[in-house]
Amino acid sequence: MSTHKILSALLVALILAGGCANSDDFKEAIVLGGQEVQPEVLNLGHDTYIAYCRACHGVNGDGKGPASKGLRPPPRDFRQGVFKFANVETGYLPRDEDLQRIVRHGLGGTAMLPWDISDDRLDAVIQYIKTFSELWVDEFEEVGEEIVAGTDPFGAARRDEAVEMGKKLYHALAQCNSCHPSYISYQEIYDAGVEMTGSGNTDLGPHSYAVELKDSDYDSKLLPPDFTFHLVRSGESTEAIFLAIASGIGGTAMPTWKGSLPDDQIWAMAYYVRSLIEIRDTSEALALKQRLRNQPAWVAPADTDGGR
Repeated sequence: MSTHKILSALLVALILAGGCANSDDFKEAIVLGGQEVQPEVLNLGHDTYIAYCRACHGVNGDGKGPASKGLRPPPRDFRQGVFKFANVETGYLPRDEDLQRIVRHGLGGTAMLPWDISDDRLDAVIQYIKTFSELWVDEFEEVGEEIVAGTDPFGAARRDEAVEMGKKLYHALAQCNSCHPSYISYQEIYDAGVEMTGSGNTDLGPHSYAVELKDSDYDSKLLPPDFTFHLVRSGESTEAIFLAIASGIGGTAMPTWKGSLPDDQIWAMAYYVRSLIEIRDTSEALALKQRLRNQPAWVAPADTDGGR
């Protein structure tokens, strides 16, 4: 590691140990995520952070600001250097554009509201946030390449086709319902498995329609959203849903599907999830839940060769 990087790492270690109390504490440029950031940018970022972010995320970036108590989900702990909603493969550092989008647009259903601040302050506070985590100064940690949505192969004319394909993918091939709820009958889940994979799921029951808290990398358990009830934090347009599925959700069990499934299948799942969001908190959603809840107990077909 170069002398410059060693000095940068030492400076960040001091910041991590004690926080940055004054707006002129940064005297030297620091390499963060592979780019050199000037001290005046970091000092502006500090002032901006104290003004807008400290109340929830804490003076030391640990997510334990005075307003954090009782917030669910809890504010992000920036010391971890892990973020959920970045349009990059999970396991990589987010791009500045990902962090800018989160600050500009907020996260639906959370206390993270959209912030209308100048471009200069936005860039500065993002650079400052990076100083809380050693990952940003580790030369072996890389910023991820952008995952893009590309051209929608369906469009409005083929929406119903996309929803039908996405329904089968969701419940069988991708098995999204191993974390999120199922939204079709036992028989339909089984049939989708036979069609998509050659074997139908026979482990079916009321648990198929429930969600449970899941482990995460955030020192807390997370509840996968029920799309007919919860807000989707990263955006609810079909394109935004595509990007969330394609990129995965960092620090959670939601994997990166880009490269594992062709784009047209990811688009189809995005259309299906969007169709569920469209009935959120409606009588249609309630009727669907009641119908699924009142199904007879599942009895697997007699011929279950290859069933699972």
